[in-house]
Amino acid sequence: MSVFETNRSSVPLGAVSAFGVTSLVERAVASVRAWILARSTTKALEKLSDRELEDIGLIRGDIADLAERLAARR
Repeated sequence: MSVFETNRSSVPLGAVSAFGVTSLVERAVASVRAWILARSTTKALEKLSDRELEDIGLIRGDIADLAERLAARR
């Protein structure tokens, strides 16, 4: 019969903790980068005229949706 010890880990607790913090920071940085990309895209598209937006297949109401989708793709 096998006995498993559940109170011991093969990975030190400090390593797990450091990995969690690193992962959290990476996700935060990715979120900020996605927000910056979405904001800069929004600002650039808002400067275009309705005719220019039409040329690229957008209408003014699409700008917010596009920015939201860009931010969600992080």
